[in-house]
Amino acid sequence: MRYKITLAYTGTHFSGWQVQPGQRTVQGSLEESLSRICAQPVRVQAAGRTDAGVHALGQVVHCDLPKKRAAVPWQRALNSMLPADMTVTGVEAVDQKFHARSSALAKAYTYTLCLRPDFVLPQRRPFVWWTGPLDQDKMMAGAGILTGKTDFCSFMNVGTPVRSTVRDLFAISFARGIFAEELVCTFWADGFLKQMVRNLVAGLVAVGRGRLSRKELLEILESRDRGAAPATAPASGLCLQEVRY
Repeated sequence: MRYKITLAYTGTHFSGWQVQPGQRTVQGSLEESLSRICAQPVRVQAAGRTDAGVHALGQVVHCDLPKKRAAVPWQRALNSMLPADMTVTGVEAVDQKFHARSSALAKAYTYTLCLRPDFVLPQRRPFVWWTGPLDQDKMMAGAGILTGKTDFCSFMNVGTPVRSTVRDLFAISFARGIFAEELVCTFWADGFLKQMVRNLVAGLVAVGRGRLSRKELLEILESRDRGAAPATAPASGLCLQEVRY
């Protein structure tokens, strides 16, 4: 039987890809727990990888589990075994054709910025990028030129081979975060390139700081040259928010 599992976690690298030997991963912890319950090896396939320091509220994986375990209360059983920085938020049986990555229609990432000029609350430090004040009107104008179906090569870091660097970025929106001094940027797309959201955020922050104009941001996009764009934003502010099917 095939199952869809939805996960939330904080800051732990998802997979063993480019991870130091012995380093714990979300995938490894989940597979270990599933394998123990099923008394046989279980492998999961995810909607997408996340790097160390990146969070998730809506990561989705699928896996095939023995029919004889159908009565297991999977959410409660897994949450009793997983580390404290991981939580299973949903488990459901799905069609055998379902695939966490290739069946996805859209994904949403959020990135949280702290706009205070003087400090970051200690409880929020692992979940934000401290930038200080930003011109949000300029950032919204910059976001307007990034949306649409285009080649995002300038905003992709090397490391994952892809057939195409074209993605359809449906929308970028801005909203107040948990606290008034936080700004949450939400990105919806049909898919994302390696560290694409962090690179887009870095570009928009440069615009908000007055270091890049809207025109210069467009030129970076059209150049298809990663070296022309600002350095990648920190992992801490990024969260895989939702995957839609």
